[in-house]
Parts: sequence; C-alpha cells; structure tokens
Amino acid sequence: MAAASEERAAADVLKSLARHLNCLNEDNKSARRRALEAVKRETVEQRLSSGALQELFDGLLKALLKCLSDPSETCRDTVIQILTGFIRAVPRPEDALPYLMPALVQRLGGQETLEPAEELRLALMETLSLLLELCGRQLAPFLEDMIKILRRTITDPFPEVKKESCRCVISAAQSIPDQFHLQAESLLEPLLQTISHQHSQVRVCVTQAIGAVIQHSTGRNVDDVLSHLAQRLFDDSPRVRKTVTVVVGDWLLRLPDRYSYFHKLIPLLLSSLSDEIPEIRSLAEDLWRKVGSQWEKENEDDLKDKMDFRLPAPALYTSGGERPGLGCRELVVRNLSKLLPAVARDIGDWLVQTRVKTAQLLRVLLLHAEDHCTQHLQSLLTVLYHSCADPETDVRAQCLESAKLLGAFVSAEVYLKLLLPHVEDFTSCSSASPWAPLTILGAILRGSSREALQPHLRKIGDTLAHPEVCQGSQQALYLDQLLVCVDAVLCVCQVDCAVISLQLLKVLVSVQSLASQKEQHNKAEECVRCLCEAQGLSGACELYRQHMADLLQWLSDSHHTWTSHSLQKTQLEIIAVQSGPVVGEFLPALLPLLRSCLEPSRDPEMRLHIFTMLSKLLLDASNTLDSQGGFAEYMEMVLQDLLLPNLVWRSGRSAAAVRTAALSCLLAVLHGAAFPAERVLSVEETLSTQLISALEEDSKLARLLACRSLHSLLRLTAQQLSADSLNKIYPELLKRVDDSSEDVRVEALKSLSTWFSSVGKNYDTQSCRPHLEFLFQQLLLYMDDPDTKIQDSVLEVLKEASEVDGGLLQQQTEAVTEKQRSPEYCYKLLQHIHSSSQKYT
Repeated sequence: MAAASEERAAADVLKSLARHLNCLNEDNKSARRRALEAVKRETVEQRLSSGALQELFDGLLKALLKCLSDPSETCRDTVIQILTGFIRAVPRPEDALPYLMPALVQRLGGQETLEPAEELRLALMETLSLLLELCGRQLAPFLEDMIKILRRTITDPFPEVKKESCRCVISAAQSIPDQFHLQAESLLEPLLQTISHQHSQVRVCVTQAIGAVIQHSTGRNVDDVLSHLAQRLFDDSPRVRKTVTVVVGDWLLRLPDRYSYFHKLIPLLLSSLSDEIPEIRSLAEDLWRKVGSQWEKENEDDLKDKMDFRLPAPALYTSGGERPGLGCRELVVRNLSKLLPAVARDIGDWLVQTRVKTAQLLRVLLLHAEDHCTQHLQSLLTVLYHSCADPETDVRAQCLESAKLLGAFVSAEVYLKLLLPHVEDFTSCSSASPWAPLTILGAILRGSSREALQPHLRKIGDTLAHPEVCQGSQQALYLDQLLVCVDAVLCVCQVDCAVISLQLLKVLVSVQSLASQKEQHNKAEECVRCLCEAQGLSGACELYRQHMADLLQWLSDSHHTWTSHSLQKTQLEIIAVQSGPVVGEFLPALLPLLRSCLEPSRDPEMRLHIFTMLSKLLLDASNTLDSQGGFAEYMEMVLQDLLLPNLVWRSGRSAAAVRTAALSCLLAVLHGAAFPAERVLSVEETLSTQLISALEEDSKLARLLACRSLHSLLRLTAQQLSADSLNKIYPELLKRVDDSSEDVRVEALKSLSTWFSSVGKNYDTQSCRPHLEFLFQQLLLYMDDPDTKIQDSVLEVLKEASEVDGGLLQQQTEAVTEKQRSPEYCYKLLQHIHSSSQKYT
C-alpha cells in the first residue's frame, strides 16, 4: 500500500512538472532557469518520502542530465544542485549510475574539459565523491569512467578541484580495492605532475592520494614515486612533511610487498626523526617503533636467540637516551649495505638541504647499527672525510656526531688500524682537506671510553707526535684539528695520558711553532695546563722539567740540517722560553746545541732567529739561563763559541743583521753582570777588538749596541784593564762622538765617562800624558758643539776626567776658553776643577 501511495505521489508531482520540463527546451535561458528552480522546489526541497523521490529521480534523470550541457552557467549549477539533492535523498542512488557516470565523463573526462566554470567542476567532483561515499562497491563497473575523470581533474587548474579529485582517489581505493588496483597505476602520472603545486594543501592531498594508489596497486611503481616523496621531506610546509611521514610509515606497516622496499622506505621515515618540528619527530618515532615491533613479531623465529639472550646496551645509553628496539635495529642492520651507497652519494649533493638531511640520516643509521658499523667502517670513514669538510655547519656537526658514534660502537683497535695510517699520510686521503682524518680521529676519540683507549694510547701518541703529522701543515684548520685530537685524548683518558705526556707536549710545541693565530697559541697553552693537571703537576715548568732532556735530544737529532725554513728553530724557542727557570738546569745539553746552530757557516737567517731567542733568555737570565747560578761557568763558551765568531765582519745584509743580533746578545751578557770580572778579563782582548770593529758598522743600531757593550765592559772590569787596553778603546769612542746619529754620540760620551772612571792604578798618567792631552783636546772641541745636549754631556765627561789629571785638564781648558763660541762651559769646568782641588787639599 505504501509503495502504491508513493507511486501516486510521484506521478502527481511529475504531472505538475510537465509544463516546466517542456520549458527546459526553451531558447530563453531565463525560462529554463525558472523551470529548473520549479523542479527543485517541487522535488528535493519538498518533504517527500524516499520512495517517492526515487520514482521522481528515475523519471527526471535523463531530462536533468541533458541540462548539464546548458549554455547558462546558472542553469548548470541548479541542475547539479538538484542531482546532488536526489543522490543524498534516494534509497538507491546506484540505479542512476549508468546515466550519471557517462554524463560526468562527458563533462570532465574528455580530451578537453567541457565544463568551463571551475566552481561547477568542483561541484561535479563533489557529486562524484558523494557517489563514492553512498554507492561504494557498486561503482566497480564504472571504474574506468572514474579513472578517466580523475586523470583529468587531478591536473585541473583550479586547486580545489585538484584536492577533491585526490579525495576521490583515496575513496575509490578504499571502496573498490579489488578493481582499483588494476588501474590505479594510471593515476600516478597526473599525481606526480601535481605534487609540487604551489599550494601546500594541494601537496598534502596529492601525497595522501599517492599513498593510497601505491597501497592499493600492484606495488610495481614504488620506485617511481620515492624520489618525489623524498623531495617533499624538504617541503617548507610542516603539514606536507607530516603527510609524507604518515604515508611512508603506513607503507612500511601495510604495503603488501614492503619487504622488497624496506631499504628504500626506511631512509624516508628515519629522515623524519630529525625534523625540526617536534610533532613530526614524535610521529616518526611512534611509526618507526610500530614498524620495528611488527617486523620483530613477523620474524620471531629468526630473532629467537637475540630475543632470549639480549646483550647489554652499549655504554652510550648508560648516561641517558632511549635505545632503539631490537626490530628497528635489525631492520637497519640488514639493509645497511644497501643504504650506505645512497648515503655516500647524497651527502655530496649540490643542494645544502639534501646534504644536511643525509648527514642526519647517517647519524640515525649508525645509532641503530651499533657494533655492526664495523664491517662498513672503511666506507663510513671515506664518507666522513668528505662531509667533515663540508662548507655547511649543520653537515659538519652531524658528521662529527656520527664519528662519535663510531667511537662508541667500534673497537678502538679496529678503527685505529684504519684511521691512523690516513692521519700519518693525509695526502693519500681521498678528501681534498688534509685535516679531515684528524677531524674524524678527534671526534671518534671523544666518543670512545677511557677503558677502550687505554691500551692504545702509545700508538695514538706516537702517531700525533710523528713529524709528518704534528709538522705536516701550517693551515689553521689543520692545527685546530691537531689541538682537538690532543684535547679529546686529555678529556677522555685523563690521568692515563701520563704515558704519552712527552708525545703530547711535542705536538703542542709544534702547534705553537706553526700557529699564526693568537687563539691557537692560547688553546695550545690551555692544553699544556690540562696535561699538567692530568699528571698532578703544579705547572708547565714541572712538565718541561720532566721532559726537557728528551725534548732537547729530539731537536739535537736534526740540528745539523736546520735552515731558515726549519720548524725546529721555532720549537727550540718555544721550549726554551716556556720552560722558564728549567732551562737553566739543562745548560750542558742546550749550549752545545746553540753552538752548533750559531756556527758562522750556518744559514744566516737561522742564526738570526737563534740570536733573537738567546737575547730574550739573556735579558732575563736570572729566571732562565742563570736560574741555578751556574751560567758563569759557561761564559767562555758563550763568548768564544757563540758570540765572538758571529761578530767577525762578513759582507752582505744578512751577515750585518746577524752581527747586530750577536751584539744584542753580547750586551745582554755584559749588562746582566752574570759573569765575574776575572772571566771577562780572560777574553777582554778579543772582545774589545770585536767591539771596536763593530763601532764602524753601517747600521746605526749596531754602532749603538757596540757603544753600550763597551760601556758595560768598562763598567764590569772596574779599573782592572791595562793601559794598553784603555788606550786602544778611547780613540774609537772619540770617533763615535762625531757620529751621524745623536743616540750613538750620547752613548759614546757615556762610554768615555766610564772610561775615565775605569782608569786605575794600572794607568800611569805621566807615561800616558800624550794620550790624555789628545783626549782632553778632542773633548774640549766637542764641548763647543752646536748641540747643547752634546755640550752638557761632554761637560759631564770632562768633570769625570778631572779626577784622572785635573792639572792637565785645567791647563788645556784655559788654553781654549777664549777660542770657544760658548766659553761658559769652560768656566763651569774650571770652576769644577778648582772646587775639586780645594776639596782634596
């Protein structure tokens, strides 16, 4: 009865709509629009029973579908609204599929899309989505039509249509999976064309659709989409990256042939573990944990021994951090040989983002592989050599973290066997950066444990102290990495470093000798302090005292070959200066080394460097060379073998510079008064001869130093020089009073003043009267010098001279007083002589 009633109601409505249906063929679009609105009012907007609506839908469908081609957009929009209303309301919408699907294909799926309005294309796609939702499996016979539509609409210019199309793909895959997998692959081409669309939400939908297509297809096209999904891991939108993570995780859990693609899918999911967004990292961790747990259950028999006899976690996890599950670790271990070649390739990619992601992935892989890294160590080291030299900071940081993991997981004996030869012969390393092996060694050592390194410390120390290593390059980066290695050994091994204390000190001395940056010097000095603390020493002096004999022997082994380019001369300076008072305890070993280096036949520039160092030591002799009070015993060797041979005149600018440096050292020796006068007297004749010769040097500095040295010699011998020696000196000093340099003139006058005070009982003024007369006459001439400073200095000298022979000086002064341009100086001198004579009477 109810069915008959619904049929009658439907028939009545159809009769009432007959006139409106006829108007659908009118040329006037307003008439057609009014007719369609009437149909809409009388049908889907009325509260009719579902059965009546079904009867109406069946009766009106063909007429309505014709209106989908109406020229008026408003009419087409109204028709779509009517159709959608019927589909939602009728109990059997699938009955309309034989008519609806061809109409949709005609409007959307042809070679050219017939529907020009993007809003109406969206409405039609929403209609298709509604059919998929309501009809489900009954759409299977029309799958081919649906695929035609989707291939066109996925690449539609309107983003909303693209998104709705992707939703239809996912719905179709879930609704009719048995039929969908046969034609799903044809959708990949338009999807991959759209995956890089500028709208992030479109990229999200496309990625989800690709996930559904691969999940419900034959699985042969995984390789085609992997590179596109990998690219989306660099997407600026977190939502896109999150979607990729979900899709890949779903494949790893549910893809029918997932075992064949583990080595390709695992890197994508593990890359998300390093995402900058915590939510994505957490999602990836959760999915990866599920994948590992599922694989562990599926392979329980294979893993039975490992599950029953679980080995303890590596020491890396004792200080915190969650160890990956057994299934996760096994998945990585079994696929590592397939993953590493791709990692090695991508870590050198020209795109920074790719290199950073790959470096992050490598660290995650090693964290899972644990001690299984050992069998891949050679290739891993090669990868790390390259990536530690990457210009991008993030890549280098991840590289060092990976190296630390190798130190934690791989036996020290194994990695040192492979790594140390590269450190010693860095030119053979495939990396263009010679410091790369050192960088990796430092990071690996820092990741190792004290117990693991203790048996191998001597081997590590000997390698770092090898001349080819610690003196291998002057590059700042190379030296930085040397210091990193030393610091790593000190931090990890602490007190155990005592067995390689000498080797480490050699490295630190070499770094300071090569370094051109203050920061490197400071860092090396800090490492020296750490080395002292590790051994319980009070300071650097104690450390040098412990190793000074070995250090000097280390340098002596090669001193015969030193040149101006030899690093050893700078190493000697570092050791001698930094050891402070300790150097005074090892004079028997140091001075022969200096004597050999300062032979006149050796390289002049090298000798100049040694003299500069020696000058620093002599100027602070009480705290260096003479710290033990025994330097005086070596005075003759210092003067006869080190200094005087280098004062002999030789042609050339380099030779002149050496003589000046030797004079500087000689002045430091004499000025320091470290030697007793009797020892100086034993070499006085040779010494004064060379100093007199030096007064004729072209260099103003050399003449100045020679004057000062004679001054110190006269002061040091304190009236013990013979008359002949004194008479040999003063004429040369007189010449310097007429020097072109004012400083030299003043210094010469100071020396003459000391000369007069040096005249003692050994000097007979009567027999030497001619010398005194000449000397007084010359000085009186200089007392009339245009320079008042010189006049004042000469007056002071003559006042000192009056103590030697006041009567002769008075006579000479009175004879020239009236001839002077400035007789007042003569009056002052005569007054001084008169006062002195009265004092003594």
